[in-house]
Amino acid sequence: MRGILITARAVEAGWPRRSLTRALRGEGWTLLRLGAWVEPGRDVGLLTRLRATQLLEPRLVVSHRSAAALWRIETLTGGKRAPLEFIDPGLTLRRRDVGVRVHRTPLAETEVVERQGLRVTSPGRTLIDLLRDGPRDDAIVAVDSALAHRTVGRVRRAPITRLDWITAELEVPSRGTVRALKWLALCDPRAGSPAETIARLRMYDAGLRPESQAELHTPDGRRCFVDFLFRAAGLAVEIEGYAYHGTRDSHRRDIARYNQLHQCPEIRRLLRYSAEDVFHRPARMIGEIRGVLATLAARDQRDAMASRS
Repeated sequence: MRGILITARAVEAGWPRRSLTRALRGEGWTLLRLGAWVEPGRDVGLLTRLRATQLLEPRLVVSHRSAAALWRIETLTGGKRAPLEFIDPGLTLRRRDVGVRVHRTPLAETEVVERQGLRVTSPGRTLIDLLRDGPRDDAIVAVDSALAHRTVGRVRRAPITRLDWITAELEVPSRGTVRALKWLALCDPRAGSPAETIARLRMYDAGLRPESQAELHTPDGRRCFVDFLFRAAGLAVEIEGYAYHGTRDSHRRDIARYNQLHQCPEIRRLLRYSAEDVFHRPARMIGEIRGVLATLAARDQRDAMASRS
């Protein structure tokens, strides 16, 4: 079945279990997990691993971060080492295999769709599950991603949902709804990447409230946008790095845009941070932003005193 052999079905068809195992190993099949083999030469990626698990447990529905990956919704913790995630709508499966996480929660028929030959939670239900179960940063990154045009896995896709649709779905009281609505209020469809989302959240947690994707104009009338702007202070903050902006070409376009931003009269200082700064050195980033804001405020105070004198 699409390159996957289920041991139990082969035995039911008449293969002796021991000779089957010897034959599969002799032909170079890979034991993906107990009871499931992958044919030689087939990539053992996310899709194959999900399919094998669903063939072994047909009632399971791909959900949470695993479903997000299939919908090309970005998350922070959905990498290769992340456990496969499923929902058991029958609320019966208690066993948890290594590398597989099963959530026992009800599912409506309308919340399950087929994608790439798998039964998967719909995009809306996937986001609701992430908002209800957390963690916060992962959930907000996912919602921001789903609300915007994004390039994920080198594939450009349109927005998958809208903020008001998610809000309407959360109007039905359920476990985690209050917290989910609180997190949803922190989402921003204007975010351009996971790094921008996390930078915004780190500033929010530090009590900083810049404008996101603020529109500015150069002296010759060209329109441009800055990731974050403390308008009163004249401080702009840009999150850069081609790993999160798509390609090296887009990275070069970003550099040209930075030069345009320096021409905007609203900007007195421009700070730039890489995705690595945001994810691994956020305290330093926040410290530098606070420091520049304090410097600009002190300069304004001195200028005001000088003008009065």
